[in-house]
Amino acid sequence: MSLEQKIMTDLKVAMLAKNEVALRSLRAIKAAILLAKTSEGSTGELKEEDEIKLLQKMAKQRKDSLEIFKQQNREDLAKKEEEELEVIEKFLPKQMSPDEIKVVLEKIIAATGASSPADMGKVMGAATKELAGKADGKTISNLVKELLAKG
Repeated sequence: MSLEQKIMTDLKVAMLAKNEVALRSLRAIKAAILLAKTSEGSTGELKEEDEIKLLQKMAKQRKDSLEIFKQQNREDLAKKEEEELEVIEKFLPKQMSPDEIKVVLEKIIAATGASSPADMGKVMGAATKELAGKADGKTISNLVKELLAKG
């Protein structure tokens, strides 16, 4: 079942349950999918990896907004972002823990022969491909810096 079909099914359930939070979030995801499908150069269908990238982008936007709203003491807006983030994350693959990411990164560092922070580009290229959808770029980047600094 494609992401779009899952969203439509959940949208119907949320409508029947009168769940405003889920409705708001699911409609945002549906709109993003439609936009991606009709965007320039699109074939009209999204691959699973494109769906994951789309959801990750939406989750990142919510996290960034959440951080800003908390800094500005706007708890009302922060709560909305948090609720939407929870719904979006239900459709994302399970994220790896920092310890699991470190294990993968140590293998990549060994395979690329990286030994100093100057080699970060080589490691990040391989790491972002291998960990796509399983960890966010910021976490990967911070862990790579940490491991290469020890190097």
